[in-house]
Amino acid sequence: MVKRILTALLLFYTVNGQAQSNNADSFTAFGNQYDSLFRSAYDHKDTTRYQQLLTTFTLRYNNLDSTSKKANANRLSVALYNLCCVYSLQNRQTQALIYLDKSIQAGYYNYSNMMADKDLNNIRSLEKFRQLAAPLRRIGDYPYILRQAALYNTADTRPVPRFTYLLKNDSNLVALRKAFNLDSIAGQGNDVSQLLNLMHWLHNLVPHDGQHENPAVKNALSMIAVCKKEDRGLNCRGLATTLNECYLALGFKSRLVTCLPKDSLGIDYDCHVINMVYAPSLKKWLWIDPTFDTYVMNEKGDLLSIEEVRQRIIDNRPLIISPDANWNHKVSETKEHYLFYYMAKNLYRLECPVNSTFNMETTAEGKRIEYIQLLPLDYFKQPVKTSWTSKNTKTAYTYYYTNNPAYFWQVPENN
Repeated sequence: MVKRILTALLLFYTVNGQAQSNNADSFTAFGNQYDSLFRSAYDHKDTTRYQQLLTTFTLRYNNLDSTSKKANANRLSVALYNLCCVYSLQNRQTQALIYLDKSIQAGYYNYSNMMADKDLNNIRSLEKFRQLAAPLRRIGDYPYILRQAALYNTADTRPVPRFTYLLKNDSNLVALRKAFNLDSIAGQGNDVSQLLNLMHWLHNLVPHDGQHENPAVKNALSMIAVCKKEDRGLNCRGLATTLNECYLALGFKSRLVTCLPKDSLGIDYDCHVINMVYAPSLKKWLWIDPTFDTYVMNEKGDLLSIEEVRQRIIDNRPLIISPDANWNHKVSETKEHYLFYYMAKNLYRLECPVNSTFNMETTAEGKRIEYIQLLPLDYFKQPVKTSWTSKNTKTAYTYYYTNNPAYFWQVPENN
């Protein structure tokens, strides 16, 4: 089965010429073109054409600088893996195993997918396959890795600040509320329906674009205006930032949550950013993901928090995602991919800004931005906090670390 290089999808373009420069930007365009060509060769089970494409792609990749190679390593590893799949489907076991080995050496480590992929049924029982796959479990079996991260330390007393939330009468939030008529969008239903209506609205208004940085001014008013003017989207952080401010503008306590992998090899630059918003009627935080228009439920249909979803993945208990979960209304998102692959990987570490406010991550000289990161006991040791200042923006950053989930999931005051 041909694999998605990002959780989003493979991008398809018509080849209209190959740029000669080997900088990162030109290689991204080149890579997007070859993703489509590789897919076509895979669909036609044309190993000769695939080999030709791979030779050209590898030559171009090998001429990149080290930083660009790291950024594009996943393209090469997936291309090699999919060629392995074609050979396996043809029952050419020796060639399939050669390219499985090459893909692993290039950085393919999706153990769970390798064990479930029907394309590999013709080689999965072979001893060589088992030898190649076994070491990957500790770095690529994401539910397995998350299960090792189940334990926290409720006795951790390292000092961390208390989370704060900007009040809805702040002038910027008032302006945001009026500019987009958020009361009308939220509707007259209960708090849960209002929260979901706002998520649906933003998902439909601004597309997800994981290939580009967000605008320099990172608040909802500015970013939505830029998206409209430039006909562009936002990455997951921009979407979650925008929705966070909309929730604050209506008086809901909300946080930006960066979901991060363990990344034992130091090669996984991917993370995902979602929202946690407090529903007073349910007296709990809720999982809200504007990128995929997704909330998560248990088998009874009860909405769940990030904490609850994480534990249910660990315990292998039933989970249901919203029925219309999708990427940009182009591809439906499945529970298996979204929760048990993508989010299982990225729920290992969790990070929130201390102060949930307007314009909170726009950089400025002299500005200080603080974060709290919740770490499982299985993770590498961390100090009480780390601090650094950006040389470019002169913005100061402080990160606090805790193993105590009670600090991280604390209920907001006055709720």
